[in-house]
Amino acid sequence: MKKDASSNSSSKQIQAKGIPNHIAVIMDGNGRWAKKRGLPRSAGHRQGMETVRTIAKAASNRKVKVLTVYAFSTENWKRPLEEVRFLMRLPIEFFNTFMPELQENNIRIMVTGFSEKIPGPTRKVIQKAVDQTSGNTGMILNFAMNYGGRAELVNAAKLLALQVEKGNLSVSEIDEAVFEQHLLTNQLDPYQDVDLLIRTSGEERLSNFLLWQNAYSEFYFTPLAWPEFDEAAFEKALAAYEIRGRRYGGLNSSES
Repeated sequence: MKKDASSNSSSKQIQAKGIPNHIAVIMDGNGRWAKKRGLPRSAGHRQGMETVRTIAKAASNRKVKVLTVYAFSTENWKRPLEEVRFLMRLPIEFFNTFMPELQENNIRIMVTGFSEKIPGPTRKVIQKAVDQTSGNTGMILNFAMNYGGRAELVNAAKLLALQVEKGNLSVSEIDEAVFEQHLLTNQLDPYQDVDLLIRTSGEERLSNFLLWQNAYSEFYFTPLAWPEFDEAAFEKALAAYEIRGRRYGGLNSSES
C-alpha cells in the first residue's frame, strides 16, 4: 500500500528545535580507548557496552523517541576473528545484565540489520529481548546489527523491483514515501529519519551508517572515545543540537 507522502514530510517537522526525536550514534573509539590504557580491545568494547546503558537511560529520561546505536556493521566481519566473536557475544551479556533496567525504564528494543548472518545464540537472545520489551511504550533502543547503509538501499531496490515484476506496483508509483516503506528502518516510522547523528572519537564520516535516514540530520562530532562519552557529554550534544537551524532545504521565516 502506498503511504501518503505528506505524512512523511510532516514527521520531519515535528521538532525543529529542542529534543531530537531520533538520535543515531556511531560508537567509535572503544579499541583506541583500551589501547591507551594498556588493555585489550575487548575491554574497550565491554566498557562501551556500559556507555550504551548510560546513554540509553539518559536519552529515555530526556524523552527521545528513538536511539539507534551502530553496534556492528556489515564491514566489521573483516576484523580479526577473535574480536568478531567477542562482539557477537556482547549482546548476550548486555541483555542478560541490563534487561531489568530496560524494563524499569519502559525501553523497547528493536534491531535493524541483516540478522541471518548473526550467530544463532546471539540472534536468539536479541529476539528474546525484542519480544520481552515489545509491550513497552517508552523510548526505542534500536541496535544496528550487521547493518550497512548501501546494502539496505540495494535491498530496498530489489524489493521494489520484485513488486514491479509481479505487477503489484508501477514504476510511476515509486516515490520517497514508497521507497522508505522498504527500508530496514521502516519499523521506526514515523521516526526513521535521524535528527541528530553523534560520532565519538574524533572521526568525521558516516561509515555507511543510515545513509538515507541521515539526509537532513544534524552532525555532532566529539573527540571523546565512546567509553568516555557520559551523560554530561550527551547533554552537551543536545545543547549543540538545540541551537542549530534546521531548514530542510528551505528558508527560516527570518530569511524569507
